[in-house]
Amino acid sequence: MSIYKREDSPNYWVNISIPGCKPVQKSARTANRKLAQEFHDKLKAKLWRQSMLDEKRSYLWEEAVLRYLSETTHKRDHEGDKARLRWLHPHLEGLTLSEITRDRMDEIMAAKAHRSPGTVNRYLATVRAILRKACREWAWCDSYPALNMRREPSRRVRWITEAEAARLLAALPPHLSDMAEFALATGLRASNVRELVWSQVDLSRQVAWLYADQVKNNTDLTIPLNDTAIEVIRRRLGIHDTHVFSYRGKPLRNINADAWQRACERAEITDFRWHDLRHTWASWHVQNGTSLQELMELGGWKSYKMVLCYAHLAGDHLRGAAGNIITISLRCAAQTDEQKQEVNL
Repeated sequence: MSIYKREDSPNYWVNISIPGCKPVQKSARTANRKLAQEFHDKLKAKLWRQSMLDEKRSYLWEEAVLRYLSETTHKRDHEGDKARLRWLHPHLEGLTLSEITRDRMDEIMAAKAHRSPGTVNRYLATVRAILRKACREWAWCDSYPALNMRREPSRRVRWITEAEAARLLAALPPHLSDMAEFALATGLRASNVRELVWSQVDLSRQVAWLYADQVKNNTDLTIPLNDTAIEVIRRRLGIHDTHVFSYRGKPLRNINADAWQRACERAEITDFRWHDLRHTWASWHVQNGTSLQELMELGGWKSYKMVLCYAHLAGDHLRGAAGNIITISLRCAAQTDEQKQEVNL
């Protein structure tokens, strides 16, 4: 049948066959048969004109997604793209690229209203990247919409004291406690801790390293290991053949959010995420005299902009710098008095 219903969908579906073209099956996105028939007739006429009159073809969202994923396997966040596109699939399935408008994306992202603006923006950025490629590189469409990106708050810096950190480590399961302690000692991001393998650790030189494709700024990073980091690594020796951190004989794919939240509650720490361990590491460094230049190199940041949010914690050395202007002013005043005395003489 050209118009039919499926058991797994309340909406009508259409099945269209045009001589010389691949059959098209897609949802009419309506449970009203009359509207579904109208959708069928318009689509059939459109496909016929494309086939018989050589009109420009309309590409589907699914086609663009497949090509995009095949061309971006090198991306660090390739798996993240796939996860976001899996969520978007039921919302955009069967749509042509020209049907993906700003208003439609706003309606879809309303389902993510409970998530942070940054999370919503990552979904929108993925859609935008695909539409941009389809327009500028593949010539699959003439234009693409300017999506309504959410305004993100200023960068959040949340850190804890050493006493709070000790309570948190004690409350975590052993494998997560080791990972958290290593993160506090090195400042590494969660993915870098999870994916660290023994071939990237040299205990004799007391260093570990990350390759460019593992680092946000796409530059190789050497991590000096302090005594705490060395102690954690020694505890992990012999537990897994390839990965430094594992759980029940397998490498970790993610951090258990429930276990993390329960540990924070037991440690009486609120509003604290795993990534805040990196903020804590950086804050402790600055408070103990590490310069922003040194911190930038240790953390693998590409510019001062990323470390300036910790500058307010460097009170001691800034207090010393603030005193310089008083010394200069007094020296100038003293010189002026001497000159006046010489004139009087």
